[in-house]
Amino acid sequence: MANSFAGIEIGKRSLMAHSTQIQTAGHNISNADTEGYSRQRVSVRAFDPIYRPDLERAQTAGQIGQGCDVESISRIRDELLESRIVEGSSVESYWDVRDKYVSMIENVYNEPNDVSVRTNMDKYWSAWQELSTYPESDAARQAVVVRGQTLASSIQQQHKGLRGIGDQINGDIEATVKQVNDLTKQIATLNNEIVRARGLGDNPNDMLDRRDLLVEKLSALINVTVTQRDPDEFMVHTDGQVIVQGDLARQIESVGQIDNNGYGKLVWQDTKIDAEFHGGTLGALVELRDKDIRNEIQTLNTMTLNFADLVNDVHRNGIGKNNITGLDFFEQHAFIENTNGNYDRDGDGVEDTSYIFRITGTNALKPQEQIGLEGTMTINGAGGNITVAYHATDSVEDVVNRINDSNGEVKAYLDRNSHLVLKATASQNMNDPDFAIRHVEDSGMFLAGYTGILAGSGEENAFDFNRADAVNSLANADFSVSPVLDPAAYIAVNRLVENDVSSVAAAFANNQGFVDSGDGRAAVELAAIRNTKVMIGSQRTFDDYFADTVTNVGLKGEQAQTQLASQNKIMGDLRDLRDSISGVNIDEELADIIKFQHGYNVAAKFITVQDELLDTLINRLGV
Repeated sequence: MANSFAGIEIGKRSLMAHSTQIQTAGHNISNADTEGYSRQRVSVRAFDPIYRPDLERAQTAGQIGQGCDVESISRIRDELLESRIVEGSSVESYWDVRDKYVSMIENVYNEPNDVSVRTNMDKYWSAWQELSTYPESDAARQAVVVRGQTLASSIQQQHKGLRGIGDQINGDIEATVKQVNDLTKQIATLNNEIVRARGLGDNPNDMLDRRDLLVEKLSALINVTVTQRDPDEFMVHTDGQVIVQGDLARQIESVGQIDNNGYGKLVWQDTKIDAEFHGGTLGALVELRDKDIRNEIQTLNTMTLNFADLVNDVHRNGIGKNNITGLDFFEQHAFIENTNGNYDRDGDGVEDTSYIFRITGTNALKPQEQIGLEGTMTINGAGGNITVAYHATDSVEDVVNRINDSNGEVKAYLDRNSHLVLKATASQNMNDPDFAIRHVEDSGMFLAGYTGILAGSGEENAFDFNRADAVNSLANADFSVSPVLDPAAYIAVNRLVENDVSSVAAAFANNQGFVDSGDGRAAVELAAIRNTKVMIGSQRTFDDYFADTVTNVGLKGEQAQTQLASQNKIMGDLRDLRDSISGVNIDEELADIIKFQHGYNVAAKFITVQDELLDTLINRLGV
């Protein structure tokens, strides 16, 4: 049977339960503005009655209750909603970073018209056009030189702007990697403390809130997913890799690369395997640096290199007013001094590679003439070598277009002498050098006897840059060595031309090797480059280059703005929903405190009544 002091116990339990509820409500109020805090609620249950059906009991009318007890203190949290927020945070931060940096790239191209590269190039072509009309004029020659200097300066400035953005992104990558490493360490440490607390039977709500907040912060930096198949092993994954497992946190580091403008690549510290991220701030930064900025710089370099090469080709064959010929208008810097392009790529002291930018065939061709040959050409592409077939009914122009329309990193065109020219473009793969022809092979005779590029057909006569003196496979074809990296950074007018404007070649030499009065043929040919199909990468003319560049950057900016606005709206709704579920409402908590206070007061009154009953029983019974 219940003892006389059972009422005191009931009152005590009620006091403790209401006191715990008041303290929890106070804890909620004090953390109303704490980031990541989830409001907590006390679960109260009826305490076990005196008699249970499975035990011997006295004959009573029913079970005698013993008050209440605190069952648990839990967080009010929607786990499914939290997982959606974690996933969405990665997407939101990805587009936020892209929007910011693509806007910066747009600013590089959206220069005032009077200083833009396109405007200065138009003025440069106009200067050649003017010189073709007045080939004897020193003033017209001076205009060509000055406008060439201005154009070179604007190209350098654009390259400097793009490279500056790349350096800023690279700095952000290094800082973000440190943040990721720090967050994973904190999560792993919390995992250990949470397991220990649960092992003691506690429910570490505040530590769980802190861990969830860190995971959300981590998801803004990289794309993550969370799994907890084992209650004692909380795991965080990113792109199929485990980054946190229990109290273990994997770290990321940056290692240097030869290519990619000297920027490092991210690897896992323990395995040295490449660490790839496709979302979050880090994923966006790496993509911007290694794809967007790299592509913009490569495209600018491609345009600059081909522009200078085409101008120099004509100017070198022209002759100046002072009867000097063979001068390049723009300075060109070869990657190496070896005339065959031989280079020690692996650094073992032995030349093992041939860096060749351009190969020019020896035979003059007619664009509309059918070749009458069958075969397959093999040239280097982004993911390895690719093949380009040609047929007997194809014209020379058909074959050239087929090469240019392929995914190869070798482009073709007919030069001023109708000779076939093969040029290397920028490489998509960071492990391959830019502006270096890596492989040219022909199963038939188009590149061999017909165009005069290769010495013979078949694999044994192929040009392959993975060996020294690869130019020996060429059939006396003219070639040029690959340039120094980033030609857009150093393009400049030849100092010999700057110092003597009469060296500007407006004419072609006569049979005696001198200039004929009034001859402006070279100037006409140079001015015509403006609208000539010159194959600068995927663009066929210089106007194509400027149009495509501005359009592509503009579309990227529009995409980033649209996606960011959409994701901001989605995440705003999700966070508002979370706040309505897990956030602290001050008015609600105050109302609860008043309710719990009344309950506490009533429990105290109940104990007072029990005390009076006991006093009567002990001190006054029998008196």
